[in-house]
Amino acid sequence: MQAPSVGGVMLPRGNGQTVRLSRGASLTDFAEKINANPASLVAVMMNLGEMVTATQSVSDETLQLLAGEMNYVIEIVSPEEEDRELLESFDIEFGEDEGGEEFLVARPPVVTVMGHVDHGKTRLLDTIRKTNVVAGEAGGITQHIGAYQVTTEVNDEERKITFIDTPGHEAFTAMRARGAKSTDIAILVVAANDGVMPQTVEALNHAKAADVPIVVAVNKIDVEGADPTKVRGQLTEYGLVAEEYGGDTMFVDISAKQGLNIESLLEAVVLTADASLDLRANPDQDAQGIAIESHLDRGRGAVATVLVQRGTLRVGDTMVVGDAYGRVRAMLDDKGENVEEAGPSTPVLVLGLTNVPGAGDNFLVVDEDRTARQIAEKRAARERNANFARRGVRFSLENLDEALKAGLVQELNLIIKGDASGSVEALESSLLQLDVGEEVDIRILHRGVGAVTESDINLATGSDAIVIGFNVRAAGRAAQMAEREGVDVRYYSVIYQAIEEIEAALKGMLKPEYEEVELGTAEIREVFKSSKLGNIAGVLVRSGEVRRNTKARLLRDGKVIAENLNISGLRRFKDDVTEIREGFEGGINLGNFNDIKVDDVIATYEMREKPRA
Repeated sequence: MQAPSVGGVMLPRGNGQTVRLSRGASLTDFAEKINANPASLVAVMMNLGEMVTATQSVSDETLQLLAGEMNYVIEIVSPEEEDRELLESFDIEFGEDEGGEEFLVARPPVVTVMGHVDHGKTRLLDTIRKTNVVAGEAGGITQHIGAYQVTTEVNDEERKITFIDTPGHEAFTAMRARGAKSTDIAILVVAANDGVMPQTVEALNHAKAADVPIVVAVNKIDVEGADPTKVRGQLTEYGLVAEEYGGDTMFVDISAKQGLNIESLLEAVVLTADASLDLRANPDQDAQGIAIESHLDRGRGAVATVLVQRGTLRVGDTMVVGDAYGRVRAMLDDKGENVEEAGPSTPVLVLGLTNVPGAGDNFLVVDEDRTARQIAEKRAARERNANFARRGVRFSLENLDEALKAGLVQELNLIIKGDASGSVEALESSLLQLDVGEEVDIRILHRGVGAVTESDINLATGSDAIVIGFNVRAAGRAAQMAEREGVDVRYYSVIYQAIEEIEAALKGMLKPEYEEVELGTAEIREVFKSSKLGNIAGVLVRSGEVRRNTKARLLRDGKVIAENLNISGLRRFKDDVTEIREGFEGGINLGNFNDIKVDDVIATYEMREKPRA
């Protein structure tokens, strides 16, 4: 029934009917649902004081405002429900094993290692897989997530165990939570000399929330002051009662450093899986699973580490991972060797995707490339609409406190780019958990892997967002565009620095600090080897000027390869010089650092003190 509305515009009147819309829907989407003219809805919004075009993605609040004026009830469909409906439209069931009991076969348990920082999680994983990953980490925190499989002997039978290598630091709460959801068993590492710590309890709660059995590894039993009995007593208070105390939790005393009782720990994992879980899957259906990690590789393109949860993934299969898709060009196991197929509970590195999926994205195999493309495109469009629906007031961290006090802003919009999807997700979750009162909300407009691009700056310009680069820099003309548009771009290599700085800005406590000022960039055209000085970079200065004795960082494909380098030598032809200006060529020596390649970029900078606004 037609009835006049605001300003005399004729449009349908609802009688409290519910209309289901996706997040980021436009007025045209709403008009189609209620059989109205989109132009009439635009007119209504103008009368309500909102300037909105018919095809523009609008916020949930705007849709609710319009629906309330017309006596409709808007139901915003959750991304999970929308994705389930999308797959159902292609006659795909996700998360279920096909067939009956006779099709199910045993699969290896998938394990996540959790615990307090510095209690030995990384050392334990390192000892288990016999490779040193500690040396390449920043501050001892596992920055990238992988997965690998080991074999142990239990009751004269070879048994496989799959480990998901998740970060254990408290800043990576989301990663641990996601790891628990994708795993069958959690190993809780507790240092015998420290006992139960706050992050131990946090990790324990994540495992309990995910309803996974726990095996406790009491580490550092070789350290002075170690008291494994005390650990058992402390964990009893949290519901983990050791078997020797009449409970059902297996405790194993180990030394990751000395390699003591590692086999006993693996045996405990297998026995716990056998006793508590029915780990079976159908290996004969189309593969389904989860993406553990993903990144951009210069030679291979987008690569993703996926964990097959059911079915068998084969080279040549067409798969969809989040909003990425492609035909599996090659698969590598955790040893870097090519494999043709991967069954349930097997982690593999997949090549052939169109773009980098997100950590934790589900993957599935479909019959046709066209189906994969349609699913991926619809997912990407949904995410894009949701991003465009968010709008704010342009500001930087420096003037955030003033904007809050003036009531100009109620939310902080952020765009996060990082070197790996696991790090990006962890940083996002940590920021969203900041407790800064009711004055302001933090909203993540976009997150992605790779260098900060011009499209990121465009999104930040249109939505007044601050861009955070974690172990990546701005690529190409993105830096100049950011400066021209006044977009605040922040670079970090330590996750806590980003969290603390944003929290300080939100609480109005930013103090004077040193500001990094870029001096110039030089592109490496040739590498010369010197027996006396090491590798010397033959460069062309692209912007600004390069000065001797200033700080520098090395960028490769937009990613930060090395930080805190020194320009120790600078030459023009045979002469030592103090600086080389834009457009000129020269030679740069980075001291003891020799890992340089043609096309790398040397970015020089200096630190200048500046007051916070």
